[in-house]
Amino acid sequence: MANTIDLAALSRGDKASWNAFVRRYAGLILSAVRSQARDGTDFDDLVQEVFFRLCKDDFRLLKTYDAARAGLSTWLTIVARSTARDTMRRRQPRTTPYDAVPEAALSMTAEPVEKVKVPPGLLSARQTLVLTMLYDRDMEVGEAAAALGVDPQTIRSTHHKAMLKLRSHFAIDEPEKPGSKGG
Repeated sequence: MANTIDLAALSRGDKASWNAFVRRYAGLILSAVRSQARDGTDFDDLVQEVFFRLCKDDFRLLKTYDAARAGLSTWLTIVARSTARDTMRRRQPRTTPYDAVPEAALSMTAEPVEKVKVPPGLLSARQTLVLTMLYDRDMEVGEAAAALGVDPQTIRSTHHKAMLKLRSHFAIDEPEKPGSKGG
């Protein structure tokens, strides 16, 4: 196939034309969505979303391309950036400031049978809050992240660091069990 893409064949659903189109423009589209996406975003999903948008509804969007107004690469870049922004906006969690949540919604309904006493100052305020949300309030990582307005990876990282501190603080040398080999 020559360097040109047959848009008429694409809009008819020609598989070979579509494959050539994807091979030729996937890198351009990937670059365009990367410029719009936040860290931690799955760029492959965004690229797929762009290609989906181009071919859905019988290639309706692709058929709107006008070579007299812009080059295909320019037009695809604009479509890719717009699609990435729209997708990111839809995926953005709706966050409510922590202070705006009524206290009744944050309260526990049942008290645990036995609660570990964590010495004051062992954990940071954020670590304590994250552990409270995950364990006392039974929130999922995504829910806690949304409530605090942070990325879920921040919650996972804070949880991990808090657990390391707790394990280190509460480390007990277990006595040797009967029948075990030891010295």
